[in-house]
Amino acid sequence: MADRIEKPGDGSPAVASSFWTGRPVLVTGAAGFIGSHLTEALVHAGASVRAFVRYNSRNDYGWLEAIDPETLHDVEIFRGDLTNPDAVFGGAQGCNTILHLGALIPIPYSYQHPREFVAANVVGTLNILEAARRLDVSRVIHTSSSEVYGTALRVPIDEQHPLHPQSPYAATKVGADQLALSFRHSFDTPVAIVRPFNTFGPRQTARAVIPTIISQALSRDVIELGSTSTTRDFVYVGDTVGGMMRCAEVDAALGEVINLGTGIEISIADVVERVARLVERDVPIKVTSDRLRPVDSEVERLVADPQKAEALLGWKPHVEFEEGLRRTIEWMRGSLSAFKPAIYNV
Repeated sequence: MADRIEKPGDGSPAVASSFWTGRPVLVTGAAGFIGSHLTEALVHAGASVRAFVRYNSRNDYGWLEAIDPETLHDVEIFRGDLTNPDAVFGGAQGCNTILHLGALIPIPYSYQHPREFVAANVVGTLNILEAARRLDVSRVIHTSSSEVYGTALRVPIDEQHPLHPQSPYAATKVGADQLALSFRHSFDTPVAIVRPFNTFGPRQTARAVIPTIISQALSRDVIELGSTSTTRDFVYVGDTVGGMMRCAEVDAALGEVINLGTGIEISIADVVERVARLVERDVPIKVTSDRLRPVDSEVERLVADPQKAEALLGWKPHVEFEEGLRRTIEWMRGSLSAFKPAIYNV
């Protein structure tokens, strides 16, 4: 599954390479969508990257295998499980910066097996924080989720907005966030929390709404979805990666929670219209009950207030939504075999 490489000037903001040059970095969740792009960007910035991936007997490194072999050659693969404190400690040894993305994230699956989410997201984060404290790591960037806010009580959503998790997944992210902040208060652990809104782009799996829409628009005569009236703040993956890296570079980010969003609210119905126009197909929408969240669990509106990120990090998104859609569609045309558009991927 070949992928176009995001470079500075191609949607990924240029980074302060002097900060990253030779810096030993651990990336958890490196085999995932955002993690693989982050790993790639860190290598290009000159960091010495160790990628923490979950062990499997197939030596399958997930989306890391989509990056060019020359870049992957410079990545050290560390196999383990975030719920195992010994594995996490071993993975963190020798690293002075940890970018923690590893988590279970599919919300529908969290309704079925919430205990798995507590283990991966809460216990896994605890293990990262304990390892960082014991090893005197200089930076821990913990990845949160906009889902912790629940349906917006006010918009745009700033970092002071009340937390209102409406799914087991969101609840575990709140728990992990609060653990990270507690380590900052209790032990002066150098933690920053980055809270991306809805990241999208190449390599994202069909458990997310944009690849679900695109994969069906390219291959089916109907697009099956849940609610189409909900709104989200979509951020292209290169911009999200740039914000995460800036969080590690800026001392003032330590102890802070920082939203990464565009401040632009787009409905799922509007996403479908734009995708249909870009792929030049008129595909009707069918709302199916199995894709709907429980009524009290649906998050109706998410739109970020990005002012803190711009003021503190000097970060703002560079890739407009429609350009990001074009890039994602282009990639998915050549990678459709990695998806099963007729199956609801929870």
